[in-house]
Amino acid sequence: MSLNSAMLAGVAGLQANSSALAAISNDIANVNTVGYKETRVAFESLVNGSTDTSSYSAGGVATRNQQLIAQTGTTSQTSSPTDLAINGQGMFVTNTQAASPGANGQVTFTRAGSFTPDSQGYLKNTAGLYLMGWPADSQGNVDTTGTNLGDLEPINVVSVAGSVASTSHASVNANINASQPISAAAAAAGAAPPGAGAYDPVTNSMTDFNATAGTGVKPDFTMQIPISDSLGGQHTLQINLLKSSTANQWYAEIQATPASDIVSGSGLAAGQISAGIVAFNSDGSLDMNNTTLFGTPPNPTLAIGASDAAAPGAGQVNWAPNLGVAAQDVTIGIGGTTGSGQLTQFASPSTVRLTTTDGTPFSNLSAVAIDENGFVSATFANGTTRNIARVAMASFPNVDGLTSLSGNAYQASSASGAFSLQVAGAGGVGTLASSALESSTVDLSAEFSNLIISQNAYAASSKVITTADQMTQALLAIIR
Repeated sequence: MSLNSAMLAGVAGLQANSSALAAISNDIANVNTVGYKETRVAFESLVNGSTDTSSYSAGGVATRNQQLIAQTGTTSQTSSPTDLAINGQGMFVTNTQAASPGANGQVTFTRAGSFTPDSQGYLKNTAGLYLMGWPADSQGNVDTTGTNLGDLEPINVVSVAGSVASTSHASVNANINASQPISAAAAAAGAAPPGAGAYDPVTNSMTDFNATAGTGVKPDFTMQIPISDSLGGQHTLQINLLKSSTANQWYAEIQATPASDIVSGSGLAAGQISAGIVAFNSDGSLDMNNTTLFGTPPNPTLAIGASDAAAPGAGQVNWAPNLGVAAQDVTIGIGGTTGSGQLTQFASPSTVRLTTTDGTPFSNLSAVAIDENGFVSATFANGTTRNIARVAMASFPNVDGLTSLSGNAYQASSASGAFSLQVAGAGGVGTLASSALESSTVDLSAEFSNLIISQNAYAASSKVITTADQMTQALLAIIR
C-alpha cells in the first residue's frame, strides 16, 4: 500500500505543480494587463487516515488558488481624462451592456479603469465593460442616496452635448467700496423734498442711464450675471448700485441687458426687473433685515414670466414675446451662506471677485473631466461646466473572496459577502485619480523564481513516480 501511495503522491505533486505553473504562466502573460491581480497557488498537505504505525502511507498534496485582489498596483499616468485608477480598496461597478442594471447584461466589478467613450458616448473599458454611476439632473445635481443597482445608469459623456438647461441659481461674490463718494443724484434723492435730478427707480433710474441721450442716473458700480433661458439662449442680468446718503445703504436695481429681453410691468422702468435697497452692517457684512432688492436675502429669487404669458402685473416681468421661452426663477446668492455668494462693503475699490451660475447654454462639448470624488463634468465650447454623473464604487467585506471572470472582472460570492454602493472618498473605497491607470500587481522577478521552483518540484515529483515504478518492477521480477 505504501508503494502505491508513493506513486499517487507523485501524481498529486505533478498535478499541484502543473497548477502552480499555470498560475505563474497566467501572471506572466498579464504583467501588462491594467488592474490585473496576481494569482497565488497555495499547497496543502494531505494526510492519509490510516492508523497503522508500522508503515507510512503518503497522502500527497492539494492546491488552493488565491487571487490577491486586495493588493494594489502602482499608478501610472496617461493622457486620457477618462482613464481612472482607484486609491483604495473600492471597485468600479460595471455592466456588460450599456443598460441599467437588471434590464440587460451582467453586473460585474473591476479595477481595470481604462475607460473610453464608445460610438454612442458610453464609457467602456478595453474588456467591453460599461462604467456605471448616478446620473445628474438637468441642473447638474447628483442624488447619490440610492443604494440599489437600479439607481445606477451607464455613464454617457456625449449625450449632454447640445443639451440645454435654464439657469436657476447664480452667486455673486463682490465688495462694494464703503468710501465711494455720494453722487449729486443720490444726495438729491435723500433730501426732503427730493432735489432736482434726484435718483428715482422709475422716473430717473440707473436702468435708464444713457450718457449720450442724457437720461437716467449713472451707477456707482455694476455687476453682470450671465444666465441661460429654457432654450439655451444667453442673457445678461446687471445689478446697478448707487451709494445712498443714508450710511451703509445703496440704491440698487436689476435690469436685463439689453432691456428688450424682457417686458416690465407698471412700477418698473423699461428693462428693469427689480429695484430696492442693499444695506450693510457696520462690520461690512450684508444687512439682511434692511435689504429689499429682489426679495429676501440671503438667497433672493427673481421670477421671470414666460414669453407667452399674459401681460405682467405691477412689479412683475416676462421674457420678451419674440424669445419664445418658458418662465424662469433665478435664485441670486449674495448672503454668504454655504453654496451662495457674498456681498461685502469695505473701504477698498469695488470689485467682483467671482460670479458663478448653473444651467447649460446650447453649445458643443469640448472636454470631459472626472475628479477625485467621482464627479464627471462636461465643459462646453462657451466655457460653461456642469456635472453629468458621479461614478459609483462598491466595497466588499472580503474583496479577496470575489469570483474571477474573463475581462479582468469579478462577481460577488458567498466568500466575498454582499457589496455596498459607495461614493469615492467615503466608505473606505478610496478616491479616484483621473488620467491614470492601476498597473498589474505581478512581480516578474518573483514569478521567474517561482517558475524555477515549480519546474524543479515537478521534476522531483516525476522522479518519485519513476522510482516507485522501478520498485514495482523489482517486485514483479521476484514473481518471475
